Formats: sequence, structure tokens, C-alpha cells
Amino acid sequence: MERIGRWWLATMLLGCTALATAGTSDTSPLVGRWALDVSKLEMPAEARPRSVTMEFRDAGGGKWTSRVIIVHASGEQMRAETSLPLDGRPGPIRGNYWADVSAVKMPASNVLVMQLADDGKPASTRIYSVGEDRQTMTETKAIFGEDGTPILQTNHFTRLP
Repeated sequence: MERIGRWWLATMLLGCTALATAGTSDTSPLVGRWALDVSKLEMPAEARPRSVTMEFRDAGGGKWTSRVIIVHASGEQMRAETSLPLDGRPGPIRGNYWADVSAVKMPASNVLVMQLADDGKPASTRIYSVGEDRQTMTETKAIFGEDGTPILQTNHFTRLP
């Protein structure tokens, strides 16, 4: 009888452990390629880019890789890539994007906070969050207008295969 009691306890503990870890993963749902829905950009249609693609990767060792490719209406491309520690320490951005330094933190597995600077001046803060469906991502972009007025924009991305 004692053996059955121990078996039952062990089975219950294993079942609880399985339930507690079900659906979790060491991989952030941010990892992957994302396409911006340019039709929803808060700008005139003729000023919108043809496409914006973002890619996020876990670079290992506590580092995060971000890559963006913007194809303007003219066909000109802007690119940026960086691999940074997720502890908020700044590092360089490679490419021809409107920023040359970035810092990132991941307060939750589905949220990335990115701060950008260009030529020693603040450029923007962006918060990326993946929805429960793991197929949609929202970017909240904080910038300042030429007169110093704070501006918040929301952009919508969908996961690419």
C-alpha cells in the first residue's frame, strides 16, 4: 500500500510539473521575421515605404540580434543590424538607418524595449510586443516632433514564414 501511495504521489508531482511547463519555451515569441502592415501607417500613401521587414534572433550569451530592411517607394533600401546585450548597454548599429547606436532590454519574453540614437542625439524609443496568437506584433514608437511635442505611433506587424 505504501508503494502505491509513493507511486501516486510521484505521478501527481510529474503531472503538476508537466502542466506548469506546458506551452512554455526558452525561445522568445519575438524570434523570427516580421512584416509591417504599411497600409496602416499614419502617413500619406505616396510617402509610405513599399515594405518594412524586421528580424529578431537570440544571438546567445545574453545577446539579441535585430535586423531591419526598409524598401522606400523609390526602391531605395535602408538596412540596419545590431547584436546587443539585453541588459541595456548601448552598442553600434551597422547599416544606413536613421540611428547609429541602440540599447535593448527584454522585460518579458514577448516584449522588447529598444532605444535608438543618431549622431549623439536621441532618435526614438520602440516597444515591440507579440500577441497571444504569436503571429502579430505591435510596435509602439515614441518620438518627438520638431517643436519638441511627444508623439506616440502604433505599427502592426505579422509573422513571416
